[in-house]
Amino acid sequence: MGFKSLVSVFYAKAVVSTIKKWSVKPKLTQQKEFKNLISSAKNTAFGKDFNFDKINTYGDFKKHVPLNDYEGLKPYVDRIRKGEKDILWPGKPTYFAKTSGTTSGAKYIPITKESMPNHIDSAKNTLLSYIEKSGNSAFVDGKMIFLQGSPEMDQDHGIYIGRLSGIVAHHIPNYLQKNRLPSLEINSIEDWETKVDAIVDETINEDMRLISGIPAWIQMYFEKLIEKSGKKNIAEIFPNFSLFVYGGVNYAPYKPIFDKLIGKEVDTVETYPASEGFIAFQDNYKLEGLLLVINQGIFYEFIPLQEIHNENPTRLPLWETEMGQSYAIVINNNAGLWGYVIGDVVKVVSIEPYRIKVVGRTKHFISAFGEHVIAEEVESSMQLVQELCNCKVKEFHVAPQVSPTDGIPYHEWFIEFDEPPANLDAFRIKLDYLMQEKNIYYKDLKEGNILRTLEVSILEKDGFLNFMKSRGKLGGQNKSPRLANDRSFADLIKPYIK
Repeated sequence: MGFKSLVSVFYAKAVVSTIKKWSVKPKLTQQKEFKNLISSAKNTAFGKDFNFDKINTYGDFKKHVPLNDYEGLKPYVDRIRKGEKDILWPGKPTYFAKTSGTTSGAKYIPITKESMPNHIDSAKNTLLSYIEKSGNSAFVDGKMIFLQGSPEMDQDHGIYIGRLSGIVAHHIPNYLQKNRLPSLEINSIEDWETKVDAIVDETINEDMRLISGIPAWIQMYFEKLIEKSGKKNIAEIFPNFSLFVYGGVNYAPYKPIFDKLIGKEVDTVETYPASEGFIAFQDNYKLEGLLLVINQGIFYEFIPLQEIHNENPTRLPLWETEMGQSYAIVINNNAGLWGYVIGDVVKVVSIEPYRIKVVGRTKHFISAFGEHVIAEEVESSMQLVQELCNCKVKEFHVAPQVSPTDGIPYHEWFIEFDEPPANLDAFRIKLDYLMQEKNIYYKDLKEGNILRTLEVSILEKDGFLNFMKSRGKLGGQNKSPRLANDRSFADLIKPYIK
């Protein structure tokens, strides 16, 4: 055992002990964060506009502060971008994390000096919690790779602007910098395919032990490594590789592919980082669910799943959520986001302490006929059907077909296979059956002849990847949506049908 790994074992025990102290007192911890946030921001432009000086309780807060999406906060963000201070949070943000996806173009999510520790400490606590639970600290003595966006940033009115992963790259602790890859030069390459090729060249002969990133892009990295090395799998290239850290998507559909690519069992740890805050991490790699980070400048609210699209939905604090229920998550934080609906749907899977599971997006659902299908249902059905039909799916998307040329409507599944099933029709029927088991509304629509059995359209090899490339969305934090309530995405990927 090396010096770093030895020290990390003792450090992990101390940190996990601290985590336990705040995680077992969720109501007290969140109430403390709430009071600190309101007190700190009461003299900001937003605080004055929404009467923070009259807010003493969470009930007061709901009366005065509306729910917002980015468009609701954009006028305040625009003022900050013009150089104004004390708008959403005292002073000016240190960074804007630039993301895409709104009707008005790019989003600029503020990150302040007060909110930055949430991003850094939560990432650190993820690894330390794993070390404490597993006893595996050997990866600290080897090389680690974090497949992420470019760390290069622009600057406007003294505020740095860049991708979240690139911003975080500037704050990695010094004791990990020597172990970390890729190098700054290669990490700054903008073109994703060129970047991955360069990372392969830089890492192929290194002692890689920890690998982190979005599964789809790690899959590309692994495939290129195997092709260049001539080896059978990643285990032959990196024999000491022992930990895969991921976030952003459900890993379950990727697991059969990764098992084959890696060639041995490695531990996995899930994280839930977002530009709005590092929300949760898997504090026990053997248990389902991610520990909600409730002690670092974020006060959470939750909207019951069935009320997501209501004009005035119920808003609940953490301590009023219920086990097994799904909610849209709402952020209030020390970067100046208030009543901010980030677009994710989470399920509470533990209340002692509070752990959650990301089950979908508020905009990624199918209810064209009242079926209320969410990502969790399509992803778990896909995972099961792969096992039943002995096949491997690389990526997929589901959309309703409301007006078919003949017959009654159906759900269309666009699927790219790594290993197709021997009998596609049997695969299709089993997948439809699993969806009926997962969603009673879908089953009722099938039995009532409102919907017919789902249809499968097979995409060509690398179809999703080539589509993302054609749209300039290859790499970084970009992901294809797994489902949609219309055919906007489905129509775009139709040219890639096999």
